[in-house]
Parts: sequence; C-alpha cells; structure tokens
Amino acid sequence: MNLRPDQKLIAEWIKPGSRVLDLGCGDGALLAQLQSTLGVTGFGIEIEPHNILECIKRGINVIHSDLDQGLSDFDADSFDYVVMTQTLQAMRFPARVLKDMLRVGREGIVTFPNMGHWHARLQFMLGRMPTTRALPMSWYETPNLHLCTIKDFEDLCRVENFDIIDRTAVDASHQRGALMRLRPSLFGEIALFRVRQLVRY
Repeated sequence: MNLRPDQKLIAEWIKPGSRVLDLGCGDGALLAQLQSTLGVTGFGIEIEPHNILECIKRGINVIHSDLDQGLSDFDADSFDYVVMTQTLQAMRFPARVLKDMLRVGREGIVTFPNMGHWHARLQFMLGRMPTTRALPMSWYETPNLHLCTIKDFEDLCRVENFDIIDRTAVDASHQRGALMRLRPSLFGEIALFRVRQLVRY
C-alpha cells in the first residue's frame, strides 16, 4: 500500500501499538497502513458514503459522523493519537474540533494548506483569492471555510494552551526541501503539526 509522503511523516510520529482515531479518514489508507506496520488499533470517522465503503473493504473500523458535531461519543483520553489530515480548514468551528481532539486523544496530528505560501501572498497582492497546487479550487467551488497560515495556527495554539511538540512543512507533492526547512511559513505549501493540551482535564 502506497502512502503519500506526508502520511509517511505522520507514521513516523506514531508509536507502535498505539490507539489512533483518524478524523476525516477518507478511504482508510493511512489507518490501514498504521495497523499493518505498527499494529495500532482504532477507528476512522468519515462522512462520505463512498469512502466509508472503501474503509470497510480495507477492514477499517469506521464511524459515519459529521466532525462539526463533535466527538461526544468518546471519553477523554480514549486514544494516544487523533489524526486529522487536510480537514481542519473545512470545519465550521476548527478551534472547537481541535479542543475535542485533544480531549479524547493525548496528542493530535494536524495537516492543513498554508495560506502564507509565497504564491498565495502574491495572488492576494494582485487582488485575487489564491489558487495554488495545495488549494486548486476556485473560491466559489472550494469546501474550505477557514484557511489559515502557519503563523495563524501557531497563534491559535498559544491562545488555546496547546503545546506544539513537532512541526514541519512540505510542498504540494508532500516533499520536504531546504527552503521549507529554512522558511516554512513562506515556502511550505502544507503544514504538519503535532500538538497536545498543556492542561489536561
């Protein structure tokens, strides 16, 4: 099973035998790989029926649910990791979703497109809503509601008392380069963060 490079980076952050909840799990490819290579257990949450069918075919425990409705079905600290890849920006209440992630999981792993990328900045300067390799859809077609920059996300973490354990940035092909390591806010097209709640309730 082939994983995208960003999914391989996520797998590096997860310890073998962990309990994992994958929010917006798509076709279940990441969770299936984590189960087969790291022996993790857990669930995926997905809203699209065709993706749920693919998860079932892969043998993934999947729950049909709308993430904006919260994770009230899960108790605190039910999981070691809660993963959400390329979904945060489509949430109606992203801060609420992040807090719920870090209630049910000891750590959260989040990826999202970086609106601070130089190409997006240039288009803003020219008076246009950006379309980039990481954000290819026009403003009137995109499902994205709350786009942000890397610095915006870091500000949210400070406000909500989230501890950033690790972070990295990749391009739209999910590859890392020297410029992205040097100036991730300017050259990273997709951001990856590993976070936890500083104060546990």
